[in-house]
Amino acid sequence: MEQQKPLNHIVAGLIIAGIMVVFILVLNMMGQAQNQAIGWLTYLLVIGGLVYFIRQYGKAHDYRLSFGSLFSYGFKITSILTLIVIIFMVIMFSIFPEFKDKFIETYREALENQGSMGDDQIDTVVTTMDRNFVLITAGGALLTYLILGLIGSLIGAGVTKKRPQNPFEQQS
Repeated sequence: MEQQKPLNHIVAGLIIAGIMVVFILVLNMMGQAQNQAIGWLTYLLVIGGLVYFIRQYGKAHDYRLSFGSLFSYGFKITSILTLIVIIFMVIMFSIFPEFKDKFIETYREALENQGSMGDDQIDTVVTTMDRNFVLITAGGALLTYLILGLIGSLIGAGVTKKRPQNPFEQQS
């Protein structure tokens, strides 16, 4: 049987990031970026992509890798994915400021519907959000994708078969 060449973590991260960028653009163009039900689908795409690539990596190494090696491969993918998605979001909100404005308006409506703040407090919170929008969204994306990467890497490393080598076996 021919040995498969393992896919580099950078390439795997770029593939998942590309899928996420296209998905985010489609959601924004359709006006569904604030739909929380569809938001869960983005989480599943990230976790599913990580599990898939980790399993392929384990298979390419004939399942001889440890849990730690598989987990670190998945988390390396996560770091590339997170970096690309954050850069994309900063560029997207710079090119399309209407997405930012729509997000801020939706945020204001959510605060008003909550009813726990007065109008002055809501204006202060929304103004702060508007002023620090890139920082807040980049920080939120960083935290979210790192947590998703942790979960996906744990699942991927856990479900991948492992046949560790016995160090006392002689290689031929």
